[in-house]
Amino acid sequence: MGFQSVVLDCDSTLVSIEGIDVLAGAHAPEVSALTDAAMAGVVPLEEVYGRRLDLIRPTRAALKSLGAAYIRALVPDARETLAALLWLGKQIRVVSGGLRMPVQVLADSLGLEPSHVAAVEVHFDADGAYQDFDRASPLARSGGKAEIIRAWHLPPRVLLVGDGATDLEARPAVDAFAAYAGVAYRPEVADAADFVLAAPSLAPVLALAADPDDRVRLANSPWAELLALGNHLLAL
Repeated sequence: MGFQSVVLDCDSTLVSIEGIDVLAGAHAPEVSALTDAAMAGVVPLEEVYGRRLDLIRPTRAALKSLGAAYIRALVPDARETLAALLWLGKQIRVVSGGLRMPVQVLADSLGLEPSHVAAVEVHFDADGAYQDFDRASPLARSGGKAEIIRAWHLPPRVLLVGDGATDLEARPAVDAFAAYAGVAYRPEVADAADFVLAAPSLAPVLALAADPDDRVRLANSPWAELLALGNHLLAL
């Protein structure tokens, strides 16, 4: 094992919710069905992205509230795992087909630089009402995550962690892909992954990323028990 760079999805990976579903309100059934179809790879992301936002028309205030909801919905051991990876000097990135404002709120709370986060910008009018999204964003279409990851020029080896078809699509841009199934298990994604993280914890990401030298350092650190937990969950 051992990876110098770790790229993580946000929704249903870093957090236990799907932001677009939280925003959906009365449109929740239709939006959830569209999201599930895209994450399962049944339909291309670009076919559903604009349709969902045109239905929801999220305000600036709603996105700010979603950012707070993301922080509350962090999956078990996520904050500690990222802290340990940063302490080891790993390169950490978040790449999400979600909306930039709430994803950035979450990333800020985890100590990540804005330039280390990629998500889709939303445009508002002067009153904070929804106008449109960045239709040129690679993350609003299939294959966009690979494009973003390559543009970061991350030091190898690179591990990608995510739950959906848009994450699996980015497998050619990294050295290994771990399907995170601790929130949503998608068989078609898990079957094609290099690793499957079945437990509702991100501790296995630390165990995967740590090389032998890292493990020596972690043994005498505040994250020794977290590494042990990650090792245990990987072995299950």
